Amino acid sequence: MTVVTATAPFAPPVNGAWVALCTKSSYLQGLLVLNHSLSSTFPPTAYPLVAMITAPFPPEAREVCRRAGILLKEVDSLRPTGGTHELNEHDLRFMDTWTKFRAFEWTEYERIITLDCDMLVQKNMDDLFTLPLPGPDWVAGTHVCACNPRRLSHYPNDWIPENCAYTAQHLPSALTHPPLKIQPDGPRPHGLINGGLIVLTPSKTVFKDIVTFLRTSPLIKTFSFADQDLYAAFFKNHWQPVPYVYNALKTLRVIHPDIWSDSDVRNIHYILDKPWQHPQGSPSKASADRSTAFLHGLWWVAYEDMLSQMKLDPESGWDVVDEWVAK
Repeated sequence: MTVVTATAPFAPPVNGAWVALCTKSSYLQGLLVLNHSLSSTFPPTAYPLVAMITAPFPPEAREVCRRAGILLKEVDSLRPTGGTHELNEHDLRFMDTWTKFRAFEWTEYERIITLDCDMLVQKNMDDLFTLPLPGPDWVAGTHVCACNPRRLSHYPNDWIPENCAYTAQHLPSALTHPPLKIQPDGPRPHGLINGGLIVLTPSKTVFKDIVTFLRTSPLIKTFSFADQDLYAAFFKNHWQPVPYVYNALKTLRVIHPDIWSDSDVRNIHYILDKPWQHPQGSPSKASADRSTAFLHGLWWVAYEDMLSQMKLDPESGWDVVDEWVAK
């Protein structure tokens, strides 16, 4: 198994970038906090954050990003052929996530790491930019958690604790090792990658093959999780697991306490309901447990710190950001 260790980024060893898809102003606060957290680690990241945007992303949001030091790159939306895939009504927010794959086109970079806007970086993760991969047609990421604790009916039937890669893992090895080696005859969820953080090598050839798969594969209509299922299908046997700490799903803190360490998590992923959807200090019914309230509180601390810095510049557009958080 691959052991990933942190290294201090004195100078970028590769031409790389963090990339986050943001197509709506309603995720602007998440993008800004993500950017703030990347630069707030010790040491701060040596790599830029590039926001992948589409034409509808409004001018005022673009200006806020520029002032915050976020690079912008506009792309065309990427989706399956019309009528070949329909998202469950609970997951319509994933409609644009296929577009993430456009990062493979950006061959001006040697290495790209895609992040979701609902993340909060706690510790430097620049070591992922020099993580060895078996080949240019490989990606790296973390396993899904297949426990489905909320028993969501539209999740696959084999998403049960017995089939979750994290179920048998424990501290301290969980901090430095992936949970298991994927076996051909193992439970299907063991081979599934979470789409929140992906380490990739840009390649126009790989991108062309991905688009062909997206437009022609009969598997597309069976996907429950859009881009995440596409990663799992296209890169089957071609993705390298990394420890959960790089993409620590907030639910793991309760579901898998045997692997969670607050002081060692590098990046919190706020799946399901978002911190900014509920007033600070008032967790929603869905996030009423103390663990989620604690993790949401960390996001709010980062948000308030970022906002206070933005308010020092009257032209920063802080009010454009603040209108998207619950009061």
